[in-house]
Amino acid sequence: MSTFGRGNSDRLAEPSQIPALIDHLFRVESGKLVAVLTRIFGPHQLELAEDVVQDTLLEAMQTWHYKGIPQNPGAWLYTVAKNKSLNILRRDHYRKKFDADARHSAKTFSQELPDLDHFFSAEEIKDDLLRMMFVCCHPAISPDSQVSLILKTLCGFSIPEIAHAFLSTEENIHKRLVRARKKIREANLRFEMPGGDVLQQRLDAVLQAIYLLFNEGYSASSGDQLIRFELCEEAIRLAELLAGHPGIGNRSNVFALEALMLFNTSRFHARLDSLGKILSMAEQDRSLWNKSLIQKGIYYISKIENPETISVYHILAAISCHHCSSPDFASTDWKSILELYNNLILIDGSPVARLNRAIALSRVQGAPAALEELDKIKDDSFMASYYLFFATQAELFLETGQLERALGSYARAIELAPLRMEKELLEKKMSRFDASISGT
Repeated sequence: MSTFGRGNSDRLAEPSQIPALIDHLFRVESGKLVAVLTRIFGPHQLELAEDVVQDTLLEAMQTWHYKGIPQNPGAWLYTVAKNKSLNILRRDHYRKKFDADARHSAKTFSQELPDLDHFFSAEEIKDDLLRMMFVCCHPAISPDSQVSLILKTLCGFSIPEIAHAFLSTEENIHKRLVRARKKIREANLRFEMPGGDVLQQRLDAVLQAIYLLFNEGYSASSGDQLIRFELCEEAIRLAELLAGHPGIGNRSNVFALEALMLFNTSRFHARLDSLGKILSMAEQDRSLWNKSLIQKGIYYISKIENPETISVYHILAAISCHHCSSPDFASTDWKSILELYNNLILIDGSPVARLNRAIALSRVQGAPAALEELDKIKDDSFMASYYLFFATQAELFLETGQLERALGSYARAIELAPLRMEKELLEKKMSRFDASISGT
């Protein structure tokens, strides 16, 4: 799915491509670079690691504009970041603070500068990403700040994107990140994987961050693209790192989340038509669904054996599996899906979960019953600005013959929809009955 990557050997000649390439590399590579540099400098120097990554990307923007894009843009970033790290380590102030674990790993740190090459190997980067995820989820950091920190440092999320994911404000997210970095400095955390029960305790926050990353890619909160493939790829890759780590004993939640993301990803190429217009699930050509990803999702489901607790990921994966297993929309087992949503709201009673349950309810008990459920959440502050609430409401009003009310809900949904293509889909639906209402 990626257009660019660390192994891409094709030279891109057009300067106009540089911003898109930098944005892609920031999303895909910045987390890896931050993890490696945090290992080198120590977690207490997390902000220094982030600054080096930002400086590296800025240098790429400036250098590539004049000298052209290198054949291997990702490798260029790693080389520049490594050289910047060496320059920092030359300064006595930072040399004294060079992390003890990194010094031991480098083995050459004495009067000579450390050999950093092995820090940037693929295997070391993978291990550092895992360590970094669990450092961000240290109990010294508040739970609401843990996921924000992972999204910012390892996933390349902007503060507005994190705020959208948490249904919060940018100011609140900024304060969370400041507090989290302060705690890391004060607690002098070690850059290591926890063991035993400690690892399991931190796993929930790591999985939540990965899921939020996937959701931002699955349905972008801003920009011109509905699907941001590289974010979904990164989320799946991070989950695979966790699934394959032998130190994680009970990986039931990891398997469930991986299955959920694979099922949802399998439908990507059917979600848009040839003109880039959004297609509802009922309109999608299911022959375009990726059968190998569906089978891989089923494989991860099969690895879940007698989970101690049923998580949100288990239920959502089962719901998505029902959709992916149905040969056509009419064959969808809505009764089973509704029962799963009934179980979901027992552990996640959020307005979004209740909205999704209302959709399933409409398929089983009809639109009037679903509208009653929407009335119970319509005064929620988030629902008041959530375009999908009004889009769902409009569809249900249509089914019950309340055309004027449907028109009003569609208009509100169009006003709130963040993406142009989402607005176009809603306008298309509204135009089907708008003319008949106005009598033209």
